[in-house]
Amino acid sequence: MRAHVYLSELQDAFDWVSMGGPFENTAYVSRESGRIFWDTDTDPGILEEELPEDVDDEALYARVPHKHDLDLGQQLIFRFVEEKAPDAYDQVRGYFSRRGAYARFKEFLDRRGLLQAWYSYEQQACESALREWAASEDLEVVDGQRPEGQQAVQT
Repeated sequence: MRAHVYLSELQDAFDWVSMGGPFENTAYVSRESGRIFWDTDTDPGILEEELPEDVDDEALYARVPHKHDLDLGQQLIFRFVEEKAPDAYDQVRGYFSRRGAYARFKEFLDRRGLLQAWYSYEQQACESALREWAASEDLEVVDGQRPEGQQAVQT
């Protein structure tokens, strides 16, 4: 039986994992219930509940990937630029050779009128990658948000 995981919850967990460096923040999806458990190395006191003792058992829990695991970091940016502004590819690539690259990239997009297109592109790529990841982990992604008060369920 495949556990259901709500897309909104999976996206939140993915954002949590990806906001820090690899392995700084982690999240795990229960293969039985679809429930997501969160963890952090930076300030464990901010989390309300403890991880299950068996969370490291890959047969029971799937570790939510970091954006770099799904090629959703710089490679996604470069694919977008190749599609939408190929004339500026070298310029944008140069941004990423020093600090502040993402801010410069967003300023570039704003000047070109591409900022909203980037956000849409990034969102679609993220959703598609998460759906593929979930399928590879034998999890079924459910659109929308879990109704308030409803527990994670198994099908």
